[in-house]
Amino acid sequence: MTDRDELVRSVRRDAKRLARHERGRPTLIGLALYGGTLGLLFVVPIVGGAYLGRWLDSALAGYSVRWTISLILLGIGLGAYNVYRFVRDRL
Repeated sequence: MTDRDELVRSVRRDAKRLARHERGRPTLIGLALYGGTLGLLFVVPIVGGAYLGRWLDSALAGYSVRWTISLILLGIGLGAYNVYRFVRDRL
């Protein structure tokens, strides 16, 4: 990537930030929607991992929670990454 391409990308990102800030302060409803979105982005992978892990554990012989715990931890990581990407793109 050339310096010119990097400069163009940086200017576009800064222009987007300025345009967002010119709209004014966020409202209470806007903040609630933003917080709800962050919550869903974090919780849905965790719950999905728990359900999938429980199903896999029940399909295998014997009593085990190995898949459930592993997929819950994977869901936490994926949820944190989702929140990070969402916040990074909004700032």
